[in-house]
Amino acid sequence: MTHRILLRAGHVLSMDPAIGDLPKGDVLIEDGKIAAVDREIGADAEVLDMTGRIVIPGFVDTHRHTWEASIRNVAPNATLDDYFVDILDTFAPLYTPEDVYAANLAGALECLNAGITTLVDWSHINNTPEHPDAAIRALTETGIRAQYAYGSANTSLADYWFESKIAIPGDDVRRVRTEYFASDDGLLTLALATRGPGFCVNDVVTSEWALARELDIPITVHVAMGRLAGRFGMVKQLHDLGLLGPDTTYVHCCYFSEEEWRLVADSGGTVSIAPQVETQMGHGWPPVMKAIEHGLRPSLSIDVVTTVPGDMFTQIRAAFGAERARVNAASWQADVPVPDTMLTARQMLEIATRNGAHVAGLEDRTGSLTPGKRADVVAIDATALNVAPVHDAAAAVALSADVSNVETVMVDGVVRKRDGRLTADVARARRLVEESRDRLLAAKEARA
Repeated sequence: MTHRILLRAGHVLSMDPAIGDLPKGDVLIEDGKIAAVDREIGADAEVLDMTGRIVIPGFVDTHRHTWEASIRNVAPNATLDDYFVDILDTFAPLYTPEDVYAANLAGALECLNAGITTLVDWSHINNTPEHPDAAIRALTETGIRAQYAYGSANTSLADYWFESKIAIPGDDVRRVRTEYFASDDGLLTLALATRGPGFCVNDVVTSEWALARELDIPITVHVAMGRLAGRFGMVKQLHDLGLLGPDTTYVHCCYFSEEEWRLVADSGGTVSIAPQVETQMGHGWPPVMKAIEHGLRPSLSIDVVTTVPGDMFTQIRAAFGAERARVNAASWQADVPVPDTMLTARQMLEIATRNGAHVAGLEDRTGSLTPGKRADVVAIDATALNVAPVHDAAAAVALSADVSNVETVMVDGVVRKRDGRLTADVARARRLVEESRDRLLAAKEARA
């Protein structure tokens, strides 16, 4: 029997150019799929009244180390160099599968609570085969749409990040592919989270790229960030190894040369930018406009909650403010008007939704409210005092709303947040992640 839900009379920002905005519109969902978007739809369906709500596609976070939810805010003042020591060399070796499960459970629910319906989980915490099992189990239980990016172990900074000779274990990635991702059509899909040249010797780099392509899964890699990796010329090295391709997402990209921007664009690669982390931790200026200027569609990501907030509203504003500040300063210095290409609030909303789906390789399923796509939908309470009165709905979401205004969240047509409250067992998730925090702190103290 067909299950229908009708979102009625909301201010619909479809993010689909063919549909546009409907100041008063309906969204009909049938069996988890968007069936229609129009000014008024008549249907025998469960009706959710969206009066006074702004209805948008769910946000897409294209790069988050979800396993770090247990150690939220342990490094509030960290630079990128500090992060490698304070997190990867201190906490990561202590993580048990139970810690990964707790963090991924709480972290994915945090995403849903904030209107992030799709997550790229960059999971470089696979110290044993049980670690990825735990991470995937937690993602599955939350009902989020996610790309699980299988990364390396992190038991020693020297072993895994200083010209590492240790490749991601291909046999275990194959096991995970067979056991959990035999189909690429589910809510969860698989990717490979690689460290890349500069961090690994060339044999490891080529073997990991070959593994991903053998399994026909996308690749995601940090590049050109901070004083260290900014000097590696990682994309140029990948080009010289013959490894560039449209299956690769490049994260950060703050110190690309012009040649590297062209190489990424010409190879069909995609870009993920984490603006709050990049400005705060010293990765470099978030290169949103650089990506756009080279014909790319940049996406946004949270990266690490050890140091920054875990919501997309923060990333939108960090990118918007940083890029406009940079361009304004350059224009003032040159005594010229600001260019017509200055970022707009609507562009930022598109970057956080459609572009994110494009970068995650899921634009055929999510990213816009388009008939035929899966129903990943968020409703923002526009009657709240920090949002009302609404003059420009896209600006209201991008520049005024926050997590407290995320009232309804649907993933694949299933309501995961209703009337401002998650439908999951939040108390259990909080208890588990607090127990994980205590266990990790005790282990750190015992190791000291």
